[in-house]
Amino acid sequence: VQLQASGGGLVQPGGSLTLSCAASGSIFSINNMGWYRQAPGKLRELVAKISTGGSTFYADSVKGRFTISKDHAKNTVYLQMNSLKLEDTAVYYCNAGKPAHDYWGPGTQVTVSS
Repeated sequence: VQLQASGGGLVQPGGSLTLSCAASGSIFSINNMGWYRQAPGKLRELVAKISTGGSTFYADSVKGRFTISKDHAKNTVYLQMNSLKLEDTAVYYCNAGKPAHDYWGPGTQVTVSS
């Protein structure tokens, strides 16, 4: 499985960004896809994920501000991020989960700064 992420960048507090992650290759048996993030000096944390059935999970810190969605035809997952805060600054990683293996895309930097 190859994951190609895009959409990171610099945004002011209160602004919005949308991350995209396209999966290709052996995408069969993928159970869920999602986004993690890692800020400097911190552990990587789960931000949001969506199952093949459409069930979603959000970290408490992003509930009500971030929305994860999936375009099945394009094998692409999106993370719409609104009302961004300084503490959302991190490298965001796309993840695809199969029963026996996790796949990771290259990180994309999101910087929230005034």
